[in-house]
Amino acid sequence: MVSNARERARVALTEEILEAARGQLGTVGAAALSLRAVARELGMASSAVYRYFPSRDDLLTRLITESYDALGAAAEEADDPAASPRARWHAVCAAVRTWAVAHPHEYALLYGSPVPGYVAPQDTVPAAVRVGVVLGRVLGDAARAGLLPPAAGAPPHLVTADAATVLGGEHPSLDDAVRARALLTWSSLYGLVGFELFGHFVNSVADADAFFTAQVDVLADLLGL
Repeated sequence: MVSNARERARVALTEEILEAARGQLGTVGAAALSLRAVARELGMASSAVYRYFPSRDDLLTRLITESYDALGAAAEEADDPAASPRARWHAVCAAVRTWAVAHPHEYALLYGSPVPGYVAPQDTVPAAVRVGVVLGRVLGDAARAGLLPPAAGAPPHLVTADAATVLGGEHPSLDDAVRARALLTWSSLYGLVGFELFGHFVNSVADADAFFTAQVDVLADLLGL
């Protein structure tokens, strides 16, 4: 019973530390994230925080992984396999945008400026590709249903085998040209969202909702959905 109580307390304090760190993302940014500042905010000794996160990079990694997982979960929840591939594509893209607008600082942590001196460990990759896996599933399902015409025009071997696995798996309609376009549309989605969040569309886009929907439609055309 004591062990359970201690574990619950540890989980609760870990979440308090993470929540304080998320607050720092919004005030000073990821590059200035400080364990000492988090400790001060929570009224803790720095040494106590270090028992939960031995370094700033450990804290950053946890924040990054949780943000990727939250974004991936939003994309997965939005995908309805019973819908048409094009409708699924729109729903997943809209979910990514909705999550980003609701969590701009976490989105900036994932897709904004790199944090100097920080290199994300390999174990963040499964969380990082969750959105890509959903989009790849849409693409793969369309191919296997005969709803994705094969494309042509890209040199072979532009896309790695690991990326090909994420982007729908193996199918005759999923050649290198389609996979290259899939990577282009995936990165373009993040670009659309990032430009909106970081103010790059100011004085250029009259209606952000309509513009986003129209460009997601263009990307669906590019994919052949």
